[in-house]
Amino acid sequence: MFSVSRLQRRQVATFVLTWVAYASTYLLRKPLGVIKSDLASELSLTKTQLGWLDTSMLLPYATMQMALGPLADRYGARSTLAWCLFLSAASMVWFGTWIDVFLLMIMLFFNGVAQAQTWPCCVKALGAWYPDRQRNAIFGIWGTCTFAGGIIGTGLAVHIQRAYSWRSVFFYPALVVAAVGALVFIFLYTPWEVGLDIPGKAAKSAPSYTRPMVSTPYGESMRTLQAQRTHRTPVLYAGNPEPVTKGGNTNSIKFWQLLGIKMLPELAATVFFVKIVRYCLLMWLPMYLFQELHYTKAQAGLLSTSFEIGGVLGSATLGVFIDKLFHGDSLQGTSTVIMFSTLSLIMFLLTSSWGIPFNVMCMLLTGMFNCGPDAILTGSLPTQLGDKDGRNAHAAISGFINGFGSVGTVLQGPIIGAIAEWYGWEGTFYFMIIVSLIATFCICRAVSTQQDLSGTLVR
Repeated sequence: MFSVSRLQRRQVATFVLTWVAYASTYLLRKPLGVIKSDLASELSLTKTQLGWLDTSMLLPYATMQMALGPLADRYGARSTLAWCLFLSAASMVWFGTWIDVFLLMIMLFFNGVAQAQTWPCCVKALGAWYPDRQRNAIFGIWGTCTFAGGIIGTGLAVHIQRAYSWRSVFFYPALVVAAVGALVFIFLYTPWEVGLDIPGKAAKSAPSYTRPMVSTPYGESMRTLQAQRTHRTPVLYAGNPEPVTKGGNTNSIKFWQLLGIKMLPELAATVFFVKIVRYCLLMWLPMYLFQELHYTKAQAGLLSTSFEIGGVLGSATLGVFIDKLFHGDSLQGTSTVIMFSTLSLIMFLLTSSWGIPFNVMCMLLTGMFNCGPDAILTGSLPTQLGDKDGRNAHAAISGFINGFGSVGTVLQGPIIGAIAEWYGWEGTFYFMIIVSLIATFCICRAVSTQQDLSGTLVR
């Protein structure tokens, strides 16, 4: 008879809850792109003003991940993630009731700030529940929330826009995000808090402290860890230590200390260049298909989703691919995949005039190779770096890498617009190929740095 252990139930529950939590953030991001034509017609906004609305959300989202990354390490992933979702919902629930573009920018700004910590919190919470040998596969499958959330967010916004009006496209999703925040606050706990150890995690030393007995929603008692002899005596235990005092975890790494971590600059630069290519395609591919390849608007919109579908497939399979073929070596695996991403862009450019089957195939492959490594680069690898040398910096490192990479999403808009205007669409592909080659160089530098370090990081 098939039986599921308490640990397995908790692992599945944490996986599902964090997947839903991060996917739900797209319910308050994607509608902005859907209603831009409505904002332009009803509020008489120019394209420049619409562009500033994008920047109002994307810029704080990128920068606050780097600046506020240590919050989840200090105060815990559960509380930080729940409050981020609450604040995101609160900032956008009344978006449709305003007509002043400055007020709309302020609401989008606070939405970007609130959502900046959702990825680091989810990475920290999920990484605590799985052993090192499973991280690549788990984070790869979990990373599908990014692309699935985008598809769901767009579909829901289109439905609400048609059924009601553009003024409601943020209201109902905000209620959903707030409800998800409540679930996170009630049910998301670390293994240590519910008295579970994770097989396969090395025993670590944590500062001694006393944790009061607390009743969880499942009626379980949290483990009480009492210092021996003096408060300086460490307690050794397996699992994911998260020393907590009344004011939070006092051992969280400071922002300026992140810059001295080996391999962190290379990984951050890799994500930066990878995301430039990704958002170039996400934001401009439909227009390219319509203007350059002469598809209808409906065909262009439908075919462009091949890139996102490829992202879902790549994210779901890449972790298993790395574990099987590269024996869990995340850096070697992702460097190979990013190189294939460059090759798929070259193939897309060379075969663009060959018709729909070749276009769809190339977009699927590009999506798989470009989007697939995302959860490894910003989830699995930061978690491993956070564990290195006894650090408690999972959220801080993940936030820095993903935040620095997200700066690329802010820059790609004006860059691609200028290149397309001056050199045509073919020039944009040359630009993306060059940027992808730079990303390959950066990840290869990370591989070289890893080999220079004593001991292996990813095995």
